[in-house]
Amino acid sequence: MTTKLLSLLFLFCTAFTFSQNTTASGTVTDEATGLPIPGVNILVKNTSKGASTDFDGRFTISDVPVNATLVFSYVGYKEQEVVVTNSNPINISMIEDTESLDEVVVIGYGTQKKKEITGAVAVISSEEIEKLKPTRIEQALQGQVAGVNITSQSGSPGAPATISIRGVSTNGDSRPLILVDGNVIEDLSTINPSDIESVNVLKDATAGIYGVRAANGVILITTKTGKRNRPLSVDINTYGGFQQTTRKIPVLNATDYALLVNEAFAANGSALVFPNVGDLGQGTDWQDEVFENAAIYNVAATISGGKEKSAYAYGASFLSQDGIVGGNKSNFSRITQRLNYSVDFLENFKLNSGLIFTHTNKKNLSENGLGSVLFNALNMAPTFDVRTPDGDYTIAEGLGNEVINPLAQIDNTFNRALVDKIAGNVSLSYNFLEHFTAQANYQFNWAQVESKVFNPVSFFGSGKVFNRDRSEIVINDQTFRDYTFDAFIKYENAFNDVHNLSVLLGTSVFKSTGSFGGFVGFDIPGNSIANATLDQASDVQNLFPNGNTEFDARLLSYFTRVQYDYDGKYLISAVVRRDGSTKFGPENKFGIFPSGSVGWIISEEEFMESNDIVNFLKLRGSYGVLGNDRIGDFRFVSLLNGEGEYVINDDIRFGTAIGGLSNPEIKWEKQTTLDIGIDAKFFQNQLDLTVDYYKKTTEDLLIVPQVSGVIGVAAPGSSPPFVNAGIVENEGWEFSIGYNKVVNDDFNWNLRYNITTLENNVVEVSADGEFLTGGNFGVGQDPPSRMEEGFPIGYFRGFKTDGIFQNQAEVDAGPTINSAVRPGDLRFVDINDDGIIDDNDRTDIGNPLPDVTMGLNFSFEFKNIDFAVYAFASIGNDLVRNYERNQPLTNRSSYYLDRWTGEGTSNNFPRVTSGANSNSLFSDFFVEDGDFVRLQNVQLGYSISEKALEGSKISKLRFYVSASNLFTLTEYSGYDPTIFATSNPDGTPASAIGAGIDYGFYPTPKTFLLGMNLKF
Repeated sequence: MTTKLLSLLFLFCTAFTFSQNTTASGTVTDEATGLPIPGVNILVKNTSKGASTDFDGRFTISDVPVNATLVFSYVGYKEQEVVVTNSNPINISMIEDTESLDEVVVIGYGTQKKKEITGAVAVISSEEIEKLKPTRIEQALQGQVAGVNITSQSGSPGAPATISIRGVSTNGDSRPLILVDGNVIEDLSTINPSDIESVNVLKDATAGIYGVRAANGVILITTKTGKRNRPLSVDINTYGGFQQTTRKIPVLNATDYALLVNEAFAANGSALVFPNVGDLGQGTDWQDEVFENAAIYNVAATISGGKEKSAYAYGASFLSQDGIVGGNKSNFSRITQRLNYSVDFLENFKLNSGLIFTHTNKKNLSENGLGSVLFNALNMAPTFDVRTPDGDYTIAEGLGNEVINPLAQIDNTFNRALVDKIAGNVSLSYNFLEHFTAQANYQFNWAQVESKVFNPVSFFGSGKVFNRDRSEIVINDQTFRDYTFDAFIKYENAFNDVHNLSVLLGTSVFKSTGSFGGFVGFDIPGNSIANATLDQASDVQNLFPNGNTEFDARLLSYFTRVQYDYDGKYLISAVVRRDGSTKFGPENKFGIFPSGSVGWIISEEEFMESNDIVNFLKLRGSYGVLGNDRIGDFRFVSLLNGEGEYVINDDIRFGTAIGGLSNPEIKWEKQTTLDIGIDAKFFQNQLDLTVDYYKKTTEDLLIVPQVSGVIGVAAPGSSPPFVNAGIVENEGWEFSIGYNKVVNDDFNWNLRYNITTLENNVVEVSADGEFLTGGNFGVGQDPPSRMEEGFPIGYFRGFKTDGIFQNQAEVDAGPTINSAVRPGDLRFVDINDDGIIDDNDRTDIGNPLPDVTMGLNFSFEFKNIDFAVYAFASIGNDLVRNYERNQPLTNRSSYYLDRWTGEGTSNNFPRVTSGANSNSLFSDFFVEDGDFVRLQNVQLGYSISEKALEGSKISKLRFYVSASNLFTLTEYSGYDPTIFATSNPDGTPASAIGAGIDYGFYPTPKTFLLGMNLKF
């Protein structure tokens, strides 16, 4: 009986104890700023009871059981749990969860958790961009993402770069699709890198949701926006510094040059040019004269904030960058302004909008070709002074028609381009019927480009092709407009807690229009840039006598996507897109492009639960077909947009003629993409690993074939037709590994490495087994590059050498290309063993495409000090040295000091002679190893401690020093081995056939910066 009474008493006391409740209250603040956070969700664990913080971050929950657990959660912050023990205030400091934010990835028409993605997607955060301090966003991609290769078109200020994702797949336009907040952006100079929140790169068939132009991959850029329930904050980022050339090419000084010239003329039986060499000394170093330390500075400010239902951000920046060649004569300046605003009109009705304005001013000097400033600096004789005793520029006589005084060239160059661009977007989304979302997006771009070139009357020497006896002003105006309208409905639902389904159905409309116009005016008064206007010109001519050239291109697309996962472990995604393009005729206008991907999160399986090593493991694969339509407009019909000359009553009249030849049968270029990948994390997520195998096959390439000039393709305004021909394959592996170690509260470090292999092969050019040629070498020689079956696209075709003829007996015994061959000349290999050297002996002598690219990034933080270093490497590609004019009186590279001067003196460098010889024919003598390792960036920063900032409104103050392009390890003898797809000597963009040829490449400068980050 006593036992029963004691048991009842114990049960009563226990029930009384557990029935004790209290009131939980307190304040929630941001740990970094100390500011209150409104809207934080607080929930009593395992119940539906809870509350949210008010605008001051305060909360109150009544009737909370003692020892209950409160769960604090808010988007962008780490979730926290607190046990309620009494009624004392509970004050919580929430920590921003950047890792969690990075796990949400922007994909086509929405976002997805990174763990659930079944495609090959890479992410670069704003923190990584901040460490690199790039002037253009392309510079932040190099070495950061496996499979993405960035090659310079020029190192001049504001010059664009060429982006290729997993190799070059076509001889046409191989650029990826770039979207900034949904806007199609072709020119990334309009974006201030400081404004970017994240960059996502879609590398496989999952890019197919974007349809047209996604065949070459997709780069999604998201700009920074305000955050809800945040007070006004201000970010200021500024830096300044200087740039300089990374190297000079060793050339002969005046004395060595004169001795070499004398030897060359003597070898041809001519009189000596310099009978008195002893007084010449070092002479003029023309590279020293044209290169200079150039200033660069940037300031950017952003204000942002938000209330409970809205957020805003406004940013403005200014960049000015002088050139290491020409200084202010090649300056690039950029002004950007950006505005983002989002608001929830209703609980289920939201608006997002953005606007970007950019103004750029780029001054241009001649570069990357015959007659460019650097070309002249390399080939100008060191025996000339910069100026005469009278102070005039020295006239360079006797050096050939193309080589002129580069300082006079800079002084007589007046070339600038002004660009104004506006890009905007607005999005409305509406949630209805619990699981449905309807959304409409409208994006537009407008750009006005005005270029002005003033060419004064100038004399550079007798017979120079750059001489002008009549001044002229050339004005070109271009207007570009486009808009994109997307509308879609999304259904998302979960069934029985294990079936998760998302269905997307939508349509997209794209329209791009624009016009080109231009005038040239002659005889500017006073031969002065101050008077260089069309109004001042005595004779004005329309560059487009048939009226402004206009274009109009349109796309219409329908798409659907189904995503399903079972219990968060088995993932499936399927996309079908139907695209229609005005680039093709009625029979071929539309194409259907399906793609699909699957994933298996192995780490979610029961047999992996007790695993302490592997924290995450996912196997994924994708396969699909994507389309490409990047060719000129209306090439399937004949247009009267050519230029014609007609004789009427003995007078020449200008009119119209048939333009580019048409091909009604052209259709979509198609790319089939396969990807198999593994994502894994180990050792408490400290080590992460990603491995991908990929294969891309591009069929029905849109190419311009070799055609006879008899059919009129050389006429002004005409061109050969486009045809569908050829198959190109790219195959390789991507490997990325990273290790992040938090040693203690004061010290952490991070190491990342990625490597990509690439094998490019042309499977077919046409059914007839033809080939395409491209590129330029020397003057009057055949194109050095080819697209041909069985070789990489754009491989170099020329003569193979086998040393130097050492004596006349060897010349007599061996096959030679002509009777002018002498001892000391290059020995060409008789490839087909027919006893003669001719075009049939030209063979594969190099490949412009790298076999392997690598990136290595290391960073650490110790207390208030942060340090980061980035390196990039490219292995397996070759480069063509084509910046030497090779005329009797032009200067030469210093390796000619090791030339052949008699039997046994050299087997590498041929003799010099002023007479005709075969040594300048394109051969592997001009092809060099393009391998390099470059230290991309080194940065050291120091942040003022929070304690020192107490009492001020400053939440962050950091100073840093940075060095970019600090050094490059390479055996290449040119300025910069990062060259790939530069412009051709005539200024037109180079295709893949013609890449890797160095026409006097403007090097990417070495840059030193001092900067500050301020936030309050």
